[in-house]
Amino acid sequence: MESGSTSRDPGTWQDPAPRSPHVTEDPVTTDLHPTLQPMFETVLRRNPGEVEFHQAAHEVFESLSPVVAKRPEYVQASIIERICEPERQIIFRVPWIDDSGKVQINRGFRVEFNSALGPYKGGLRFHPSVYLGIVKFLGFEQIFKNALTGMPIGGGKGGSDFDPKGKSDLEIMRFCQSFMTELYRHIGEYTDVPAGDIGVGGREIGYLFGQYKRITNRYEAGVLTGKGLTWGGSMVRTEATGYGLVYFVDEMLRADKTSFDGKKVVVSGSGNVAIYAAEKVSQLGGTVVAMSDSGGYIVDEGGIDLDLMKEIKEVRRGRISEYAESRGARYVEDGSIWDVPCQIALPCATQNELDENHAASLIENGVEIVAEGANMPTTQAGTRALREAGVRFAPGKAANAGGVATSALEMQQNASRDSWSFEDTDARLREIMQGIFGNCMTTAEEYDMPGDYVAGANIAGFTQVADAMLALGVI
Repeated sequence: MESGSTSRDPGTWQDPAPRSPHVTEDPVTTDLHPTLQPMFETVLRRNPGEVEFHQAAHEVFESLSPVVAKRPEYVQASIIERICEPERQIIFRVPWIDDSGKVQINRGFRVEFNSALGPYKGGLRFHPSVYLGIVKFLGFEQIFKNALTGMPIGGGKGGSDFDPKGKSDLEIMRFCQSFMTELYRHIGEYTDVPAGDIGVGGREIGYLFGQYKRITNRYEAGVLTGKGLTWGGSMVRTEATGYGLVYFVDEMLRADKTSFDGKKVVVSGSGNVAIYAAEKVSQLGGTVVAMSDSGGYIVDEGGIDLDLMKEIKEVRRGRISEYAESRGARYVEDGSIWDVPCQIALPCATQNELDENHAASLIENGVEIVAEGANMPTTQAGTRALREAGVRFAPGKAANAGGVATSALEMQQNASRDSWSFEDTDARLREIMQGIFGNCMTTAEEYDMPGDYVAGANIAGFTQVADAMLALGVI
């Protein structure tokens, strides 16, 4: 999930819900097309231990059976094998000095996965869980997500196992400056354009951009997105992923000739994505009854008070338990937010937060739509259970593409030395999300899987990148 931040969010933008450990379920390897099975086994062999990447790759492979039958030229040109192998993987040491004068060492990553459609584009994640497998899974997803936007951007991702939580502004500045001292040589507005993700908000983007400018002696605004509004940032960037998610769900509802009116919605997380998804749901007539953070979740049957939530999370940087204390809502420290009955569930926290047991609870309570606001927040078993139960399921590579779409709009503004209004940018975002929805629907129908948003998103994104790779030759 690429997500940056504007000057309204000077620090870390995302506070994930309780984190799941690395995926423990083995990817299913017996249900793939005979042509695809050995390709996937090669992915497993070449990338040992990278379970999140295995999961992301298998989820795409599952959708490609009709593609390899219909488009044999992809197999002949080894397009699938080439897409699964990053064009470049960069791992580097990041030394920095903490406030006590002690030298600390972290590890930095940038995986430049595929540039067939344009410069690599994808966020930077600063979190202790970051390792190469996480970055590769995110970068792989980003290839297809970026393709679905229709914008000329390739896929990449990066980050570090550095944890901004509990660090002073000076410590974060020193780390970011050290990180960029290596990264700067690998990025550029026509090469690779990072943005924010978990742990990287407006404060971090500012420090990173300042060091890039210092080293290169260039004010190359288009080299990073998620910048502050006063120095090259874009309106709607803070809201983009959450708004885009809800715009996508709104199209799903319209296709069923219904709307958000009267719908109860559960949103996991309470960072940028979750807050602004909740805001847009409320604007469109839905009622958000539950949200969460790493400490637990709240239930407010009358509807979440978003002004209070923003005050706690964006201004105080407090815990969601403070909401319950101020509002008198129910707070649950141990338990699953997915036990809260709803018609629409929006997982917006982190990968693999919604598993098979959680899916069973949602199904039992009558959920109608699950749309991913985070990157791969549903496990394979959870996704399978939801889809088999007839729940309409929107994968993150389609539903949460609003963040990177608005990043690409920020790149356009930077290139033209222009700045667009909130209303103009928001209208363009909605248009892009409507286009993604239409592309997913049309593609699913073309491959005889009507209404299957997962297959539609995977095939539409894949074929767009694959056709560009064919056109560019073997590179």
